[in-house]
Amino acid sequence: MENSSGPIALVVPCYNEAARLNVEEFCTFAAQNSGVHLLFVDDGSRDKTLAVLETVREGNEAGVSILPCAQNGGKSEAVRLGVLHALDHFAPWAVGFWDADLATPLNAVADFARVLAEKPAIQMVFGARVKLLGREVERRAIRHYPGRVFATVVSTLLRLSIYDTQCGAKLFRVEPHTRAIFAEPFLSKWVFDVEILARYLVQQELSPAKLGAIIYEYPLEKWTDVAGSKLHPGDFLKAFLDVWRIYRKYL
Repeated sequence: MENSSGPIALVVPCYNEAARLNVEEFCTFAAQNSGVHLLFVDDGSRDKTLAVLETVREGNEAGVSILPCAQNGGKSEAVRLGVLHALDHFAPWAVGFWDADLATPLNAVADFARVLAEKPAIQMVFGARVKLLGREVERRAIRHYPGRVFATVVSTLLRLSIYDTQCGAKLFRVEPHTRAIFAEPFLSKWVFDVEILARYLVQQELSPAKLGAIIYEYPLEKWTDVAGSKLHPGDFLKAFLDVWRIYRKYL
């Protein structure tokens, strides 16, 4: 991927991903996209995830790094530590995170980067799983409908017309305040995406309208509900509780 604006650091949180990590896909992307550095965060995996990640790095050392965590801290902490590590070591123009299952294909990184390059006012690009004609977005009903209810609740509390806060593909323009957004551990292991938005509102003293003006939701060309997700139906109830905790703390 050619990126005239600067290097990109992409954090990929991994927990027990040995059986389903697409080594070939990641290796091909790393070899063909010198402008993107893949930072895999092994979140205290108990299987052979770390060994599998080493096979991805072998031969791609310039574009692939691994940050091992001794204990499992959850997705939010893996992403947070990865972003801080990326800011310290790679001086990226943009930093983001991407789900290890590649539900969102890696070729979408170029689309996200293009939005940041062409729209200077935009600071965040979020993948949006919208089932439109001409796009391949496949979500199971058991996850889609609770997800729509969740998105409506979040939009109401934040007073922000956002369609999809929870897609695991996001890219942020690196600004002086970026480190502060990720400086403290998040309240929630799963819906930290909502807390990121709340932190932008509070730390940057933005109104919901101004926050909405710096976010771009990109309708994904393809998204696949990959088997083996660690998110279970009961976790939606925990997510609603976490959103309330976020609301109480920040808003």
